[in-house]
Amino acid sequence: MHGSSAPPHIAIEARNVTLSLSQTEILKGVDLSIRQGESLAILGPSGSGKSSLMAILSGLERASGGSVRVADIDYGPLDEDGLARARRGRIGIILQSFHLLPTMTAMENVAVPLELAGTADPFTRAAAELEAVGLGHRLHHYPAQLSGGEQQRVAIARAVAPGPRILFADEPTGNLDGATSDAIVDLIFARQVANDATLVIITHDPALAARCDRIVEMRDGHIVSERVA
Repeated sequence: MHGSSAPPHIAIEARNVTLSLSQTEILKGVDLSIRQGESLAILGPSGSGKSSLMAILSGLERASGGSVRVADIDYGPLDEDGLARARRGRIGIILQSFHLLPTMTAMENVAVPLELAGTADPFTRAAAELEAVGLGHRLHHYPAQLSGGEQQRVAIARAVAPGPRILFADEPTGNLDGATSDAIVDLIFARQVANDATLVIITHDPALAARCDRIVEMRDGHIVSERVA
């Protein structure tokens, strides 16, 4: 499904993307290209539109206008089911709130999405991913038995277990203390490298943004600057 508008080395291509909700303009013509394997920070204050842009690029939200092409798939003609299929196995998402299912163990939280996607040996894969994030000793613990940092590690394992080509992280350390945050950020970058994935981090923290290859800064629904970190 390669097309002339997005050569294979471009993981994400957004052109003149707009988003309006309840007659409020949230994104006002965003252009952005992200190379495969690159780490990119989208930096900006609350209300700048950065999380809305991530929602569109990850296929969680439909753009009101413009074009979006991610992992060689044109989002334009896709409905919600189509976007969900486009995400599956290609895109991993790590959020500030961990969204773990409280009635499932750490291993089940990672394995069940793999099982639903038809992955062979989902529990073996889940155990290996949890081992990789330092939770080999916590496989059978429930979220309530885990610290915030451990819950975020489970969420990272769940996001990367299918081997996605693109990882999104939206304020991934927002609920964590400083030392735990540093360890989680190290881990996200390590898993990106291990999977040769593209990484997009949404943050208001310039120190976190500086760890990426490139920084784009958003204000009031626009990208206002772009620089190599």
